[in-house]
Amino acid sequence: MADLKEIGIALIVRDDDVDFNLDTDLSLYTVPTGKVFTPFGVLISQASADLANSVVSFGQSGAKTDFLGNQTLSGVDAAGDGCWCLPVPNATPVGIVTYTAGEIFTMQRVTAAGGAATANVSVFGFVEDV
Repeated sequence: MADLKEIGIALIVRDDDVDFNLDTDLSLYTVPTGKVFTPFGVLISQASADLANSVVSFGQSGAKTDFLGNQTLSGVDAAGDGCWCLPVPNATPVGIVTYTAGEIFTMQRVTAAGGAATANVSVFGFVEDV
């Protein structure tokens, strides 16, 4: 078993000034050869404007909702706002996906913001040797 010095939740990738006024996919992280990636959550931060109409999902490029289905960013309604997008534990445990080498973790911009708006997108999780 690895100890905290070897493995822990870490910032995996950060993409600054992501355009939220699009309805396209954004590749965030490609799992390197010999590794597996288990996402913990995605932090959307430092919005430049209202993102309340934006809807995003997260997952593998072929199944863009396998980590998180549609997330409406209704609470991110002013410049400087942000939010965590992560599975919420409840009475029935939420399934977590682990991605293997070559798989691409993607943010799908399902619904555009409706006006010029950017934010930083930071992915946190575990990357381990296979």
